[in-house]
Amino acid sequence: MTLQAFLASQVVTPEGIRPAAILVEGEQIRAVVAPQQVPAGYEIHDFGETAILPGLVDSHLHINDPGRADWEGFETATRAAAAGGYTLLVDMPLNCLPATTTVAALQAKRAAAHGRCRVDWAAWGGVVHDNQDDIEALAAHGVAGFKCFLVNPGIEGFTMVTEQQLRLALRHVANTGLPLLVHAELPGPIDRATKALANADWHCYSTYLQSRPDEAELSAIRLMLSLCREYGFRLHIVHLSTSQALAEFRAARSEGLAVTVETCPHYLHLCAEEIANGATLRKCAPPIRSRENCEKLWQGLKDGTIDLVATDHSPCPPEMKRLAEGNFQTAWGGIASLSIALPLMWTEASRRGFTLLDLTRWMAAEPARLAGFHARKGRIAAGFDADFVVFDSEHEFTVCEDRLHYRHPVSPYLGETLRGVVQATYLRGSPVFEDGKFPGQTRGREYRQPRSE
Repeated sequence: MTLQAFLASQVVTPEGIRPAAILVEGEQIRAVVAPQQVPAGYEIHDFGETAILPGLVDSHLHINDPGRADWEGFETATRAAAAGGYTLLVDMPLNCLPATTTVAALQAKRAAAHGRCRVDWAAWGGVVHDNQDDIEALAAHGVAGFKCFLVNPGIEGFTMVTEQQLRLALRHVANTGLPLLVHAELPGPIDRATKALANADWHCYSTYLQSRPDEAELSAIRLMLSLCREYGFRLHIVHLSTSQALAEFRAARSEGLAVTVETCPHYLHLCAEEIANGATLRKCAPPIRSRENCEKLWQGLKDGTIDLVATDHSPCPPEMKRLAEGNFQTAWGGIASLSIALPLMWTEASRRGFTLLDLTRWMAAEPARLAGFHARKGRIAAGFDADFVVFDSEHEFTVCEDRLHYRHPVSPYLGETLRGVVQATYLRGSPVFEDGKFPGQTRGREYRQPRSE
């Protein structure tokens, strides 16, 4: 069995950041010791002043494979993940065809992934209008949990659910013990706002922002908290955009509801006041809101109301962004950031006084916990997979196409200067990204439930 020791002056462990040596036997961490305590016989990798972080976990992204691999596929998504410091991806059930709403579709996804992944992956199952009887079977076949939309997702192959349809599914979700991830917007407020904007200029970002009001999120979140109270399932709200909901979550937790919350790098970095008209690369749903709202989301991270940060990496062919047309009504809503999410977050977090320990809690430990892999992924500790990110937290770089690595090199962040560079990513003890290259063979594997506690 290969014996390796990874040394650095800043090793981010659950107990804090300290000089340490990570002792690795084969694919797992044996121990974390002082640098001078490395036993004889270990191959030493000394990264000096550079930080070693646990491999990141992205619990919200769209790989789109099978069926729409021309948007993104396992090969390109996992390549971008390795370059970005991610070692486990949990793929959403929509945008691929077939959507992951049946066991047969899950098996099709597994076939598409076989032998093509540079990092590890897992799958969420979907809850749609007519698959209530598939939910417990999907759980038995290893999905990490379930995802549903309360509003039309705008894509063939995956339907939204009404409250009545959701009620039919929730007993099954609760029986599995797995989380239900919810795109929390209700169509009523959106439909009313859009109707009122019939004659508005959809090249203006302000028009799009008005069409997805805070009330759409708030009303959906209140509905889901009520259903969580009634059915006793584990609720997770994805990509929180409105800070107005933070008080709702604090109240829900005070009464003991099992609810967790995520937000995304684009809500923590971009703001509506700075989005130019026609800049459709910045369209997503829910929308990017005001600078004041952004700062309140950061406060939600600081006080623990928001548990984690996931990318919602949602790429598409560039023509679907309507770049020449600049129309926010017709452009695809999604932002790709998998390969640069870590420096994007560090740029913003470090200027607000947060540490690498905060960052790894939001982007590694808590996403791993949500997906049920927290006994193997997301921490540098004995018994965990030897997944690491070698991260230069001081160096700056300018975002260019060569750093994106996913299928279509378009990004709202091109030309920006960000702080922090991923120098290397190790998956279970072996390098999958190093100095801008991708050494070795594809060695990513699927992680499945049952859950490890």
